[in-house]
Amino acid sequence: MADTVDKLTYFQMVTGLQDPDLCTEILQAHDWDLELAISTFTSTSDHRGGASSSAFHDRDDASVFPDDSMTTPGDFHQQPRGIVDDTELVMMRDGGDGDGGGNRGPGVAWRIITLPISIVSGSLGLVSGAIGLGIWAAGGVLSYSFGLLGFRSGRGGGASDSSSARLVSVSSAAREAMEFVALFDRDFGSNNAFKIDFVSEGFMDALQRSRTSFKLLFVYLHSPDHPDTPVFCDGTLCSEAVVAFVNENFVSWGGSIRSSEGFKMSNSLKASRFPFCAVVMPAANQRIALLQQVEGPKSPEEMLSILQRVVEDSSPTLVTARVEAEERRTNVRLREEQDAAYQAALEADQARERQRQEEAERLEREAAEAAKKLKEEEEARERAERETAEREAARVRMRQEKALALGDEPEKGPDVTQVLVRFPNGERKGRRFESETKIQTLYDYVDSLGVLNTEEYSLITNFPRTVYGRDKESMSLKDAGLHPQASLFIEIN
Repeated sequence: MADTVDKLTYFQMVTGLQDPDLCTEILQAHDWDLELAISTFTSTSDHRGGASSSAFHDRDDASVFPDDSMTTPGDFHQQPRGIVDDTELVMMRDGGDGDGGGNRGPGVAWRIITLPISIVSGSLGLVSGAIGLGIWAAGGVLSYSFGLLGFRSGRGGGASDSSSARLVSVSSAAREAMEFVALFDRDFGSNNAFKIDFVSEGFMDALQRSRTSFKLLFVYLHSPDHPDTPVFCDGTLCSEAVVAFVNENFVSWGGSIRSSEGFKMSNSLKASRFPFCAVVMPAANQRIALLQQVEGPKSPEEMLSILQRVVEDSSPTLVTARVEAEERRTNVRLREEQDAAYQAALEADQARERQRQEEAERLEREAAEAAKKLKEEEEARERAERETAEREAARVRMRQEKALALGDEPEKGPDVTQVLVRFPNGERKGRRFESETKIQTLYDYVDSLGVLNTEEYSLITNFPRTVYGRDKESMSLKDAGLHPQASLFIEIN
């Protein structure tokens, strides 16, 4: 028992998650393998460090970073000013005092969050093993990954047997969203006359839907086994006032933290306490602007007050964006009509001009190609001549250097070896060498004569046939059995 408590404490310290129930779920999913759990958690976070995350949540919101790290409401369709990494952002958080006062700051604060690449593409998933959370892999095997871990006892927890055998090909993110909607309706919709219209599509599709409809995106991350989840879903999310307000003013997306996308979104939004809700809007470069997050259970009145305030603060931005979009559409339509009329008037002249230009370009191109080909041939010829001259000069220098290195020919004596070399063209050359001279010197001697046009050859004796190749260059003439005299011929390799 003490071991699990120590692991839970250490996991909270490293990851920065403050909710012990969520940390327990993650560790249980990894069979209490602390190293594997931390590795999986950090690999799905975008530059998220445990200590910095914890410190971030503990700071006062108004003094975390200067104003230039915030995005203004007017940047709904444009690149936000001062977009920074998600660990450096100003955001509004629920203070947990019960009256919603902790959510109210000096105006709307913005937080830009870089979404994981796997959420954007929807192509990576979480594949579960029998004892824990496996690796992220390409494919669509996501719909029942956490169901294999045995999380079917909680409300809205596991994946249904029927949903894992869909015949229609959909993305893994959309499949997870459909499963969440179905399970949420099953667990909470049957007992309530009102329910939020969660979209049955991936997060990025829901974000795009909110953009095109000029609405904010309401995000709910579902923690099935959290003790506050059932009461919050039944009492708050399914209350008539909250449902009516959310359905009218938001595009709503929900996901279970046991699903791939839900788990990654909890990391991106740095959810540290459940139940967890957030209000976001799209920003540029596959990012989102976090307008509000609410952590912990809230009454319908508190939730409604928070959402109403966010909508009020964001209304000017949305209205401006809608008006600007309509103006752009009108301007584009007028411009297209004008362009069409102008194009029709100039079409004949443009066709004749194109034909004339094409003919002129063809002639110019043919002339340029002929001149280029001639130039290339001249350059190739000059290059070949230059390379030949350089090779010949190099061979001459090499012969001269090796001839100088040979030194003077020794006089006849008992320690002097007479060597005769026969070339493939029938020419013969002879010279005396000291008996301790290396075979390498014989090769230098042959090279210095300039009879051969190659350095790929071997020195060979006929009777008995012996090859004195480059591997024997370090042997002396005496040790090689070539003393006191030797008759060698050259064999081209």
